[in-house]
Amino acid sequence: QVQLVQSGGGSVQAGGSLRLSCAAPGRTFTAMAWFRQAPGKEREIVAAISPSGHSTNYADSVKGRFTIARDNAKNTVTLQMDSLTPEDTAIYYCAASTRFAGAMTTAGRYNYWGQGTQVTVSS
Repeated sequence: QVQLVQSGGGSVQAGGSLRLSCAAPGRTFTAMAWFRQAPGKEREIVAAISPSGHSTNYADSVKGRFTIARDNAKNTVTLQMDSLTPEDTAIYYCAASTRFAGAMTTAGRYNYWGQGTQVTVSS
């Protein structure tokens, strides 16, 4: 059973930065992504990255502030989050796919999920 292990996250004041990491040693994935779920809201895509890392997609709300990257040699994906706002407060989930079908920005593409990491941004 493949496990995605997340690290990073925590609490920060508005305007600050956090970095999330996700690792899955020994496994090769196609697309990888980060999703988030705020209290009372549905899970939403934050950012996704293609197998090569050359193509990325971001939610409009995080464009210009967040950066997704992957290291295929280490089977890791990271999310650098800058200029954080209270609206970014949520549980963040790493997602990885071994599938080739489906849009990178949809949850259905992904068959492996991390345990979730709380990110709290205070004003």
